[in-house]
Amino acid sequence: MSVMVMEGRVCEDLTPRYYAICGIGGMLSAGTTHLAITPLDVLKVNMQVHPIKYYSISSCFSTLLREQGPAVLWKGWTGKFFGYGAQGGCRFGLYEYFKGIYSNVLVGQNKSFVFFLSSASAEVFANVALCPFEAIKVRVQAQPCYAKGLSDGFPKLYASEGTRGFYRGLIPLLGRNIPFSMVMFSTFEHSVDFLYRNMVKRKKEDCSIGQQLGVTCLAGYAAGSVGSFISNPADNIVSSLYNRKADSLALAIKNIGLANLFTRSLPIRMLLVGPSITLQWFFYDTIKILGGLPTSGEVTTDMKGGGRG
Repeated sequence: MSVMVMEGRVCEDLTPRYYAICGIGGMLSAGTTHLAITPLDVLKVNMQVHPIKYYSISSCFSTLLREQGPAVLWKGWTGKFFGYGAQGGCRFGLYEYFKGIYSNVLVGQNKSFVFFLSSASAEVFANVALCPFEAIKVRVQAQPCYAKGLSDGFPKLYASEGTRGFYRGLIPLLGRNIPFSMVMFSTFEHSVDFLYRNMVKRKKEDCSIGQQLGVTCLAGYAAGSVGSFISNPADNIVSSLYNRKADSLALAIKNIGLANLFTRSLPIRMLLVGPSITLQWFFYDTIKILGGLPTSGEVTTDMKGGGRG
């Protein structure tokens, strides 16, 4: 099946099967990549929640291993796999859905506006799905005696805080992930367009699968790196709220400090997010190819030799 973009309007062959494959691809790609980087996430969360004790990546790594053993690096893996799988399914699948709708409704609008609006709309649903899993994951990773994982973490949190406990960090989570998603998808789309026009200099459909996936990986890394910097302040706030280091958004910002919002755990977050997003796009587009769909990203500028990508 091919998906064509003509004069800003998406053709009507965007079927339920297309969106289903995108949703499944997003779920599998996000769940597996987040599972793989659980050890780095454990370090990041502990550095955010206990910045005095864990003042560097090396000190955090050595101290956690000495005090809790190697198993600590995989704490919260169930929350990572299932939570980010649910988020990825909504993030990628609904982005494609909303992009199809907004491209048809907002004909003639700047493409960046369509990318921003589509990703923001999808991310709202994605974060509602993620939030309960994230609430357990962060507590399990930063509080050694809290719970072993989802199975005992969910009932414990519900018993102590009720439904509100699962969504305590929803607002800062949206504040972290909506800007990240908007920047990530827009950067990816524009990077794909840039790479085909200025480096590959061929229409996408004329390139081999390997070349297309190579473009996907380069664009994915650019998207993840830029997005991680934009979303770092809200990521620090999420960890602070979930671990009761502050009872309100304003108090969390005050306790962390404005400068620290941007700099605390930023190196490890960029180390974490860049490769993770690259792998997500690679797995996502691989699944799309296996499902008979084209790789992601629009190429909207005429190539030498005529035609549109």
